[in-house]
Amino acid sequence: MCINCYIIHIVETMAARGNGSMYDTETHNKYCRACMDFKSWTKQQRTNFEKETLGKRDDNSSEKQCPLNRDELGNKTWGFLHTMAAYYPDKPTPEERSDMSNFFRTFSKFYPCSECAKDFQEQLKISPPITDSQQMLSQWLCRMHNNVSRRIGKPEFDCSRVNERWRDGWLDGSCD
Repeated sequence: MCINCYIIHIVETMAARGNGSMYDTETHNKYCRACMDFKSWTKQQRTNFEKETLGKRDDNSSEKQCPLNRDELGNKTWGFLHTMAAYYPDKPTPEERSDMSNFFRTFSKFYPCSECAKDFQEQLKISPPITDSQQMLSQWLCRMHNNVSRRIGKPEFDCSRVNERWRDGWLDGSCD
């Protein structure tokens, strides 16, 4: 055991006996790699890392909390839009139909990627939202998404499965 680890051991022993209650043993319980076998050292490092990062991340996420890049923004946006369309009413009122059309127009003006926003605005002129029902809106959005996917070289989605993907879950039960 090296001198630093020996001192830590002595202080921890004193703290355990009540002779050093001001010393935070959890914070300083870090022996060097040379004084421990590799398996114990890696376990300790992982435990220390988890303690140090607890509360700094979302409990459900191991991702860093960084601003979204263009691809991440696109993926999350499409997920949101498809989910919103999946829960749109089957028989919307005239006000709901108008609100949804207005949403897409307004959304396209404020989308953070200016190139994407301009492209979406142009696509809305060619193919405005079809807001007659949940099915029609979901199909329209799927076609819009496939149009973008085609232009950027990504695979297209089978629009006949849009509700299975965004509302009901896959028929194989993998979402249950």
